[in-house]
Amino acid sequence: MSATPEAPSEQPLLATTAPTRAVTVAGVDIAWRELGTARPGTPTLVALTHLGANLDSWDPELVDDLATDRRVVLLGYRGVGRSGGRVRRSFDETAADVIAAMRALDLGRVDLFGLSMGGMVAQAVLEQAPELVDRVVLAGSAPRGGTGLTSMGGVMARGIARGVLTRTEPTSLLFFPRASPAPAAAEAYQQRLRRRSIDRDPAVGLGVIRAQLSAVAAWGRASSPGREPLPMPALVLHGDADRMVPVQNAAAVAARFVDARVEVFPDVGHGVVSHRRGTVAELVRDFLRR
Repeated sequence: MSATPEAPSEQPLLATTAPTRAVTVAGVDIAWRELGTARPGTPTLVALTHLGANLDSWDPELVDDLATDRRVVLLGYRGVGRSGGRVRRSFDETAADVIAAMRALDLGRVDLFGLSMGGMVAQAVLEQAPELVDRVVLAGSAPRGGTGLTSMGGVMARGIARGVLTRTEPTSLLFFPRASPAPAAAEAYQQRLRRRSIDRDPAVGLGVIRAQLSAVAAWGRASSPGREPLPMPALVLHGDADRMVPVQNAAAVAARFVDARVEVFPDVGHGVVSHRRGTVAELVRDFLRR
């Protein structure tokens, strides 16, 4: 893992080959990867992943598609994968790490992509440093006080138990509906996650998942945000069959913004960005296009 950015290559970096790097935040190394190529006048897209995920958990076909016309930075979390330190137990603390990392990397004003828990972290980033973000995409996420968040631990526990009994990856059960053709889409998703064969991130441990679930529950118990509406344009994506973050949260999170577009996908679960990755990538690229 290199400590400093490398010189740009002639060929854009891909999810399966991009080196893992580190940026130091308050004495702790935070892992990150860079995809695509920086383009003048096009903000970098900073991507924050879901609960229990490391940098290898991004669907390579999705992030490579997003990186065809811009630089994309996949940013890790403290205490997860190759990032040092202890995992944060609140999204406000995690957001402070994200802000410090963006400043240390000298990214300037960015676009932000928050997936599930990453969308909650992204909202905290917007509250703490709105001047750093131009546009934001929130997928399968929820605002403070969002519906069903305090029940996520039970949903995950049942999904993991069923996965053990059926010898199925828990994310296939938690992210995709059970009715056909979703199981086939889930298996294809798992195959894509295995494409990266070099420099893989260490697996996420149970302690990390417990800490992150505690942070989600605290976010869900918090009072609904009473602050002024957030000024940057937002694109909100959700599946109508999401068992982890109920679809009612799509409208609730959109209400946090002065200007928000909501897209709800029928017969799609929490894995909306992978299940409908082609459409999602097109929507996101169109939304971010200047």
